[in-house]
Amino acid sequence: MDELERIEDQLKRAHEGVAWHGPHLQELLSGIKAEQALAKPIANTHSIWEIVYHIATWENVVRLRLIGETPEVPDEENFPTIADKSEEAWQETLTRLGTANRQLRQAVLSADENRLNDPIMSMEGMPTTYRTLHGAVEHTLYHAGQIALIKNALFS
Repeated sequence: MDELERIEDQLKRAHEGVAWHGPHLQELLSGIKAEQALAKPIANTHSIWEIVYHIATWENVVRLRLIGETPEVPDEENFPTIADKSEEAWQETLTRLGTANRQLRQAVLSADENRLNDPIMSMEGMPTTYRTLHGAVEHTLYHAGQIALIKNALFS
């Protein structure tokens, strides 16, 4: 297994599959309904829904950077205000998360391993491709921990 395959495997495990750290995102989000996803049982936190949207946004940003684009991330894409609070909209957000992860993993497997030590984008101060891709895994797992705490507060 080469380094890009290992990174892709870690991105997959964060979302679905056997993860050493604990429950993966799909497991954490299983059975969560829109009303629960919107709840904020812990003061000064984002909701599960906002966090899920945020993870999807940043996995998409990393993918776009990996393929040479320079995406902007407006506030409404980073941690959005949830306007449509329907169950259908929640399911669409979950689909968006799954799609973002699959597309990022495909981009990782298509990337040039020789670029891992190069900046992800040709902008001043950008981290290496390697650091950015591992950062995407770390980012997802960080927010998975937040989701686990919010879910625990909801159901305890």
